[in-house]
Amino acid sequence: MMRLWSHLRRLRNQEDGSALVEFAFVLPLMLLIFAVTIEGSRTFWAYQTTIAGVRDATRFIARAEPAEVCSQGGDLSHWNQRATDIVRNSSAGTNLFPTSITVTSVTPTLTCVTGNYTLTQVPLATVTAQLEISYPFSGFFGFFNLQLPSVNTTVTDTGRIFGA
Repeated sequence: MMRLWSHLRRLRNQEDGSALVEFAFVLPLMLLIFAVTIEGSRTFWAYQTTIAGVRDATRFIARAEPAEVCSQGGDLSHWNQRATDIVRNSSAGTNLFPTSITVTSVTPTLTCVTGNYTLTQVPLATVTAQLEISYPFSGFFGFFNLQLPSVNTTVTDTGRIFGA
């Protein structure tokens, strides 16, 4: 019996594997912080890229659509495909977003504002994009009993139509 107690005391005083045990305790927290940082960065990047694309599409339509669109009774539905291409793709034609980020719809609309202006009606182009972001690390959050649902958001920009 004395020999067993002596062996246990000696084992208690040994610290050879303590760093490994401490690392095993800290590793899940480090991985969680890493995953949150990556997913937060991807969300911010996708949102900023969509904002830039919607702004560029609004500017394009504001310069390409005739300024008399309100007096001619027109609309901007013929710009749907072009606005979608501007928001989703780079100038080289490659997709800006990875597969887990989807621009679900891009819609340009026309608003004719009346008032005391040089023109009787001032045309405004509004481009609205719907964005869905799903997270590739969402399965990892399940280890911590956390749910990470997809994010759906809307980005809108409005600009005055000056015409070509």
